[in-house]
Amino acid sequence: MAQPAFSDNFGTDARSFSDAADNVVSFPQPERGNGATALELVYQAAEVFTGMEDRAREIEASARSMCQSAVDKLMQAERRIEEAERARRDVIQEAGAKLVEASRALKLAQSRIEEVERRAAAAEARAQAAEAQALATRRLLSQVEEAIRSRFFGEGFDSTCVNA
Repeated sequence: MAQPAFSDNFGTDARSFSDAADNVVSFPQPERGNGATALELVYQAAEVFTGMEDRAREIEASARSMCQSAVDKLMQAERRIEEAERARRDVIQEAGAKLVEASRALKLAQSRIEEVERRAAAAEARAQAAEAQALATRRLLSQVEEAIRSRFFGEGFDSTCVNA
């Protein structure tokens, strides 16, 4: 007679338990009319079922423990991710603030450079004007000197004698 396939909550059938050496129980064939043997077999079957129930409870407890451990690890990973995200946002915000500060400093430096360049250009223009004025003044002084020499010393005066 073929064994019926019984399934438990773990997706295994009764035949798979018979394959494992520690799950195999042999029941002696009772003699007809022997009630004590039948009762003994019932007790043995009850012990087997109790053992199977205990093992199922252990497996369930282990599975629950593994699930809880996985949930705990997932929650820790999520906390670490949130912390990393916060740190990343803080770094970006800090970098943005430093970038704004650097941009302001650069604009201030550029305006100072432009002011210094304007002042330098104005000073150069004044220097050129002063140089042109000095040149004009030298020419005028030369003309005045020449006029004085020609008045005091006459027109035919040799100015190289005076300078020597």
